[in-house]
Amino acid sequence: MPLLQISEPNQSAAPHQHRLAAGIDLGTTNSLIASVRSGIAETLPDARGVHLLPSIVHYQANQLPEVGVDAKTFAVQDPLNTIASVKRLMGRGLADVKMTGTQLPYDLVASAGGMPSIRTVAGELSPVQVSADILKALKQRAEDTLGGELTGVVITVPAYFDDAQRQATKDAAKLAGLQVLRLLNEPTAAAVAYGLDKQAEGIHAIYDLGGGTFDISILRLHRGVFEVMSTAGDSALGGDDIDREIALWMMQQAGIAEDAARSHIRELLDIARAAKESLSTQHSITLDVPLATGTRWQGEFTHEDLIKLADPLIQKTLVPCRRALRDAGISAEDISAVVLVGGSTRMPRVREKVESFFGRKPHVDIDPDKVVAIGAAIQADILAGNKPDNEMLLLDVTPLALGIETMGGLVEKIIPRNTPIPTARAQEFTTFKDGQTAMALHVVQGERDLVVDCRSLARFELRGIPPMVAGAARIRVTFQVDADGLLSVAAREEMTGVSSEITVKPSYGLQDNEITRMLQESIVNAEIDLKLRALREQQVEADRVVNALRSALQADGHVLLKREEFVNIAAALDELLSVANGTDIQAIKHAISKVDDLTKEYAARRMDHAIRQAMQGHTINEFTEKL
Repeated sequence: MPLLQISEPNQSAAPHQHRLAAGIDLGTTNSLIASVRSGIAETLPDARGVHLLPSIVHYQANQLPEVGVDAKTFAVQDPLNTIASVKRLMGRGLADVKMTGTQLPYDLVASAGGMPSIRTVAGELSPVQVSADILKALKQRAEDTLGGELTGVVITVPAYFDDAQRQATKDAAKLAGLQVLRLLNEPTAAAVAYGLDKQAEGIHAIYDLGGGTFDISILRLHRGVFEVMSTAGDSALGGDDIDREIALWMMQQAGIAEDAARSHIRELLDIARAAKESLSTQHSITLDVPLATGTRWQGEFTHEDLIKLADPLIQKTLVPCRRALRDAGISAEDISAVVLVGGSTRMPRVREKVESFFGRKPHVDIDPDKVVAIGAAIQADILAGNKPDNEMLLLDVTPLALGIETMGGLVEKIIPRNTPIPTARAQEFTTFKDGQTAMALHVVQGERDLVVDCRSLARFELRGIPPMVAGAARIRVTFQVDADGLLSVAAREEMTGVSSEITVKPSYGLQDNEITRMLQESIVNAEIDLKLRALREQQVEADRVVNALRSALQADGHVLLKREEFVNIAAALDELLSVANGTDIQAIKHAISKVDDLTKEYAARRMDHAIRQAMQGHTINEFTEKL
């Protein structure tokens, strides 16, 4: 007798049904979408058979935006309304964007929360909205190709995207009507595609140089577990910067003023990009550059010229490579293989530099444009439930330490950098003053010991702490980082159970090279930071001693101390106050020690006095009976 496949009530899909899921590489220059079909992960083409979607959107008044190749045709004739490389604006403030020094051919204006908006004929648009339009085009392509609605997607982001940039990416997906199953670091996605395809085990370096970002990740692949040992990079460095250097070189050679070039900078960048690609196979080419006068400038551009312009930028990618190796505790000789990711790695000079640095030829048999999207598709297929027996495990890491401000402006690191995620860490803190009923919590990100040298992420308060003596309260602070790298922080007073929490959503992200700067400064200033921390700790201890002694003297000093004792203690207290805010650690220690010596007898008398008061009107038997 034939059997029927039955779905239980409220079950979203039959057990055998394949859920449609996709992986999206939302790139600076180009974007792709991929899916697993018939067990094979592959990128999906448009109706013309083209897989790459240029990350460009053209806006017109009262019309739907055009995305991709169709939008690219308007880049030269309507640059103010044709938005490209929007990924570089994601999660950043207007001030951050201006500090990059990047020439942008459109008008940026400040919006609520400090994020930039782009002024177009369709209105002021945020980078999130522009990215959402790119994602909508990819979503439509997938649903047309796969013949149904997507259950969910995995979207890749640079490993060095901070919390704000990741949140902006999720917001763009939400606007596009996509369910994000996970944000996946681009190098990890490449490792998924490469590792599963090659069944390769060992330690791998994933060198990912795209149009606008650079990442280097060191991963250990073992029995299906992809462990990110370390990661480093620059969220504002890529092939676009090489194009920009070539464009500036052309402007200098042709005598084009910077102001005059603004209106057709996109055309200059297109010429620069074409020149860079041509010199991958030729020794020299002739450039033909339009001038504002209606004439044209022509000149020779050689392979040597390209190397001279590109080498400083390529060299900048090797600095994070050294740091990633150091953080992983290995040397270049320990690397089993190097995988190249990103369209900019097609450049022969990049491959030469990478081979020289790691001492081995990088793998170039995998399409660097498609590998990230394919890895994301494999992960999306698993998360959608199409491979419930799959044992693959991804262990990404946090790029920078996360911590909380303590007294004296010090940072207590709760989650160190390169900690595998998802993760949760907790630590107990206490109150500083007697009767304290509230606590302000300041969440920071960075590698330095002082708050002023780190990035502020969020502030919130815990109220309702029962009034107790300083140091008696137990405040448990929990940091939780999810699989997408997004942070939430909770604080709980253990005695009463009162709690407060916050999901960290900063309005914009770290400035260009800020993460790299933080790490470099933490190494260069390690000794200075150690001394500053020791000084701050002594200053905090001095404040505690001063506050406690003042409180005690006010309460019973006139009763329990003789005049001479009171005068001596007061003099020692003044001496401590005179050095407490100074920079001489030994002087502060000596002053604290002097106060401690002079108040030992006073402290004993206070204890005896407190016991006598507690026992007044009672007998010894009453206390022993309670015991």
